[in-house]
Amino acid sequence: MRRPEAEEAPESDAVRGAPHPRHAERLIGHKNAEAEMLSAYREGRLAHAWLIGGPEGVGKATLAWRFARFLFANPDPAAPGVRSARDLSVDLKIAAARHLTALAHPDFSLVRRVWQTDKKEFFTEIRVEDVRDALQVFQMSAAFGGWRVCLVDCAEDLNRNGANALLKMIEEPPARSLILIVSHRPGQVLPTIRSRCRRLRLDPLTETEIVDVIGGLGPPWSDADPAAVARAAKRANGSVREAMGRLSPDSEGVGALIDSTIAGLPHPDPRGVARLAEALAGRASSEAFEAFHRELYEWLAGYAARTVSSPAKAWEIGSLWDRIRAAARETEALNLDRKLHVLAVFAEIAATAPRRR
Repeated sequence: MRRPEAEEAPESDAVRGAPHPRHAERLIGHKNAEAEMLSAYREGRLAHAWLIGGPEGVGKATLAWRFARFLFANPDPAAPGVRSARDLSVDLKIAAARHLTALAHPDFSLVRRVWQTDKKEFFTEIRVEDVRDALQVFQMSAAFGGWRVCLVDCAEDLNRNGANALLKMIEEPPARSLILIVSHRPGQVLPTIRSRCRRLRLDPLTETEIVDVIGGLGPPWSDADPAAVARAAKRANGSVREAMGRLSPDSEGVGALIDSTIAGLPHPDPRGVARLAEALAGRASSEAFEAFHRELYEWLAGYAARTVSSPAKAWEIGSLWDRIRAAARETEALNLDRKLHVLAVFAEIAATAPRRR
């Protein structure tokens, strides 16, 4: 019997309070990427592993689930339904789609961070045992005589041993097998994995597309004030996830504070920094904490473009970027004080920049 929704474990590859990408009936944007996957399947040149890269929150997982659903519903690439298909859409009511949505399809496995029921938190990485368990789907015959599919969401969460276990399967894939790897930063994926995958890059969404996606998520997102949605989409850098973070009650009012404080870099108003650090300190503000770092990395990229005049300066800013990323991940993984992290980040940026005269 299915457990009540309130008792179900959260999913590490879903935005809190929003439907999981496997429930999406539509794919907004990325028509060229979708056409590329459909064409490869229809023409008998489907790569056994795909690395679907692009910024976080643009629809990579939605496309991956959509492709898996299409293969299960259409196991023969020469079938008339495949030949005449205009996209990868599938009726969610058919058996193959229902099984996949319920995570009950015997020929499908999902690799993601696992929820620890006793600690009420996710593992900080995808462990090698998680990968090996998921890859067992390729050790058995396809239950429905078609494809076997494994979806990895996301590559950045794999630990070294897990990535190597995945690599071994990619190197020697069985027939009619497909591995779909979602990656927010494909450049950081193991080169040996990248070189063995067909790479697909998804671009940021337009503001109109973001508004369209949010309108289709259902309440409370679809009930949000249209003006607020438009403002969030405008400031979301092409990411639905970032727009949703700006609309979330947990981060209400923080978006403007993030914008104004980062706009003052490299030497922002200390009072604004203190207010922002306090606002991001609560454990409930995860979306805002992530949004802060996304905007910060965007500022760093622009700052590097404006100020790098020597290899030494490039190394200095690159090292700063790496230190901030490592500190942010450690803060989340070890449940450290977010307030101190934010204050330290601004102090370190200020220390690397010349003072205003």
